[in-house]
Amino acid sequence: MSFGLPVALWGLTLIPLAAVLYALAQRSRTRYAVRFTNLDLLADLITKTPRWRRHLPPALFLLALGSLLVGLARPETIVLVPKDEANVVLAVDTSGSMAATDIVPDRLSAAQEAAGSFLDHSPENLRVGLVAFSGMPVRMLPPTDDQAAVRDSLGLLRADGGTAMGDALLHAVQISSPHAEDPAGKNSPAFAETEAALRSQEKSPAAIILLSDGTNTTGETTPLQAAQEAREHNIPVYTVALGTPEGVVDGIGEGDKPAPSDKQTLRRVAEITGGRFFASSSAADLARIYDDLGSTLGFAREKHEITSAFVAAACALLAVSGTLSALWFNRLP
Repeated sequence: MSFGLPVALWGLTLIPLAAVLYALAQRSRTRYAVRFTNLDLLADLITKTPRWRRHLPPALFLLALGSLLVGLARPETIVLVPKDEANVVLAVDTSGSMAATDIVPDRLSAAQEAAGSFLDHSPENLRVGLVAFSGMPVRMLPPTDDQAAVRDSLGLLRADGGTAMGDALLHAVQISSPHAEDPAGKNSPAFAETEAALRSQEKSPAAIILLSDGTNTTGETTPLQAAQEAREHNIPVYTVALGTPEGVVDGIGEGDKPAPSDKQTLRRVAEITGGRFFASSSAADLARIYDDLGSTLGFAREKHEITSAFVAAACALLAVSGTLSALWFNRLP
């Protein structure tokens, strides 16, 4: 929590001062009672000793005073508000190694389920695009707020082929930003379609979620080259390394083939672009990562003044203090 007028917090020094004055006043009352020599008459006048109840209303009053002083300092807190305009592109590895079953039921199925969780935790107006890649990238969808279409496209993904991670990241950059150059050329139908879809979104913040489990094996662009392109367009890339070192893929008659993830490259891509790197070794890990990303990318952090909350608390404390004082000490008319 921060404060818009922190100098007002010095007023809180009044609280211990008031507590000391109250303690001195109570001591003075005790000395006066001792000087009252007619103890029999004093016993008739005081039928009950208030004990702790005598101190509760003043304590509540001091708390109310403290709450008002904190409110005077204009306290602020960070809240998450939905982004009105944002483009997020999911770049999902569909290479043959995604069929490995070290993540139940297999890596690709877990990725599809987790991507659905990401959509569940994102604002409805968040525009999500989808790029699938194995031996070459395939643009499944440009950024759209039709989340049902994104879910349908995710369900069509199948694991097969090599890993053109760099080309896929470059294509994800292109459909995230209308200013990025299309590797296939500006005359390609895909570029024209994407440019039209993004023409009204030039000021929209963009981000890419790159999920892969293997090393870049093919393509014209390396992942680090594509990361530099993303950085030039101020597009952070959030990378997820999926799988375990023990992951293998059935070679269908040729024996099991190792399918480790290239965490070093994925971590470097995130560092270059200003994103974050995640490592997932289970379906539960992957679901938590996507939940976190849904909150991170779909919402903006903004300061919100909460003075009214402290004023309301002070009013409630004053009301309780006054009511108890009237009920316990016979001050009702």
